[in-house]
Formats: sequence, structure tokens, C-alpha cells
Amino acid sequence: MNSRERVRAAINHRQPDYTPLDLGGCGQTGISASTLYKLREAYGLPKHPITIAEPYQLLGEVEPDLIERVGADIVPMYNPTNLMGTSNNKTKPWTMSDGTPVLMADNFEYDTTENGDVFVYPQGDRTADYSLHLPNGGFFFDNINRTPPVDEEHLTPLEDFRDSYTVHTQETCEYWERTSKKLYEETELSIMGVLGGMGLGDAAELPGPFLKRPRGIRSMEDWLMAHFLHPDYIEAVFAYQTEVMLKNLELYRQAVDGRIDVIWISGTDFGTQNSLFFSVDMFRQLYKPFYKKVNDWVHENTEWKIFYHSCGAIYEMIPELIDAGVDILNPVQCSAAGMDAKRLKEEFGDKVTFWGGGINTQATLPYGTPDEVRQEVRERLETFSPGGGFVFSSIHNIVANVPVENLVAMYDEVARFRREELAR
Repeated sequence: MNSRERVRAAINHRQPDYTPLDLGGCGQTGISASTLYKLREAYGLPKHPITIAEPYQLLGEVEPDLIERVGADIVPMYNPTNLMGTSNNKTKPWTMSDGTPVLMADNFEYDTTENGDVFVYPQGDRTADYSLHLPNGGFFFDNINRTPPVDEEHLTPLEDFRDSYTVHTQETCEYWERTSKKLYEETELSIMGVLGGMGLGDAAELPGPFLKRPRGIRSMEDWLMAHFLHPDYIEAVFAYQTEVMLKNLELYRQAVDGRIDVIWISGTDFGTQNSLFFSVDMFRQLYKPFYKKVNDWVHENTEWKIFYHSCGAIYEMIPELIDAGVDILNPVQCSAAGMDAKRLKEEFGDKVTFWGGGINTQATLPYGTPDEVRQEVRERLETFSPGGGFVFSSIHNIVANVPVENLVAMYDEVARFRREELAR
């Protein structure tokens, strides 16, 4: 099998020749540019500034030489703009706080304070207020809440979010068509279309880091409270978001057709380390109808598999996500309460593809020994791989300051397991 065939087998719950691997396929399976720079050096690959694939988290672009070296099978297709509202044309040299040389968007505009903090302008527009903040020594940006006070007696959900969700332009459609053709024709990798658009209440998108002047209920604390205080407001925003998403899905289908295998739709987190953010009943009431409407459209009109990301202890939510039409679940946070790997595979392994779960990025990968890394990787591969329905990736992104020897141990163990699969 080539990579495209391997991934298609796995996401259709067929046993591939060996387990697919993802590094950098989307903004939740990526790697900090800082760590990526060191990993390339460890593998003896050419040294050069790292192109930033996703600027909000300062994730680096995983290039073909590293894809080949670790045996990855996925390549992302991002939109032409990002969460900063800036271009994905990365030509502006910049240096991270630890000295890593990177390339940012050509219209990336920022100020640096005397103590080294970085403040970013949305869409590169210096007439707007700062939308993001990178503390000195930090490795990802934090949102800045910029919205004026809300009149809770006169809420205007559609006016508040009209600029957050818009129908994509002809120029964007042409970009999707051109880029998907290039990736499909010039590689044998499986393409993930990182479209987004249905991150209902996503904490990263909600404050509007890409907007010049956001308005409405935007802080995460106020948003969660609004589920109880102003559910009609939440529902109106979701209904509008869904309406726009369905229009964009048709444009996307026309532009990329069958060249992509997976479509990334939502990155909303529903779980903390120990529990859900809110009840399953509230999910059924406010979220599920809109997710189902969009997922049904995808299944009725394409062959794509639908990718949803949610961190945390979401065991109770998984049946609801499956019923709503989710095909792929990421990052599979096995360290969270109730998220035991064997239990997940036994109960849901034939109904949803687990994309992630390969190693704990909060503990084992950054703080364990290489032997401990190999052991955990082996256990997860043995648990999740049988019968397909699994793509190996770390649990969320590989962050900064992860020991390179641990990364090498992880990919060596995946390679060893794959050789055993081929020999069976």
C-alpha cells in the first residue's frame, strides 16, 4: 500500500499493511517549530528557518524529507488565511524567544515590549487593537478579549458573529482547487482538508483573534455561562454558523472533489482532565442537531471521513458524537478520566477511528525516558491497531522542549511495530 491507500483502509476500519502515522496533518497533530528544528538536526536533515504552518500555536511545517524519514502518511491542506487573519504565504523572517529561526506570514504585524512580550495585530492591521499575546519565553499565543461590554437585555447574536462566519470567496475556492490538485498529483500522501468552520464555541476561535473588532459574548467564561443564561443566543449563533458552513461545504466539494480523504471540521473541546465542560443533555440540545446536519451533508454528498477534535474526559460524549456522524476522533486523551485506551477500543473501535492516543504529551513524551516512551508507544499500537480504525499520532501537538531522543525513540518504535505488522 502507499500512504493514501493505507489511510483509506484504516479510516474505513480495514486492516492496512501497517499502521498509518500522522505528523503535521492538522493543527492538533503537529509539532512546535522549536522542537521541529531540533528534530531535523537530529536526523541530519538540512538546517533552515522553519516555515510556520499554524501561527496561533507556532507549529512548524513538516516538509517532505521529514515525512519520509519518520514514515508519515498525511499532508494537510490549510485555508489561505489562518487564526490570526493573516496570509498563509510565509515569507517574513522572525525569531522565536529560544532562538529558533522561522518564517511567518508576509503580513504578520506585531510589537515587542521591553520585557520581550509580543503583541499581534489581527489581519496585520495596525489600526486595530492587539488580538494575541505571546509572553516572553512562551511557545504559543494567548487570545486577548477585546469586546466592549454586552447589553444582556438587548443581545444581537447575528450581528455579533456575522463577520466570524462568512461564505468563502472565489479566490479561496481557486486556492483550494489548485492546492488540492498539487498535493494529489505530486504526492501519494493522504490529504486532510483542514477546512474548519464548525468549531461551535471553540475557545481558540471564540474571541475572534482574526477579527479587527469583535463584538458580543466572546470570553470563554461568559460563553459557558450563556449556555444557562442565554441559550437562545448560543442557538442563534450556531444556526447561523451552520447555515454558512453548508454553503462553504458545497464550494469545497466543487473545489477539491475526491482528492481529500479526511475533512477537519471542528476543534471544540468538550472535556477537562476530569470531566465534561457541561452535561451530555446540554450537548444533545444545543450542539448535536447542528453537528448532525453538517455531518449528514458530508456523508450524503462525499466520500470524506469527518474529523473532530476534542481534548479531555469525553467518554460519555463519544456515543453522541458517533450518533451525530463523526467518523474520526482526535486526540484520544487516554490520560484523562475514563479514557482508558483498551476500554475505548473495545467499546467504540468499530464505530469511530481513533486518530491520536499514541503517547502522552503531558507526561511521558516530555518527561519520560526513551525506554518509557518506547513502552507506551508499543502498548498503544498493540491496543488500537488491530482491525484498522487507528492512525498513530501523539496526544495533541508535540510541544517545545521535548527531548529529541524521546521523539526519535517514539518514531523508532513505530517503525519497529510496522515491520512486525508487515512480517505477519
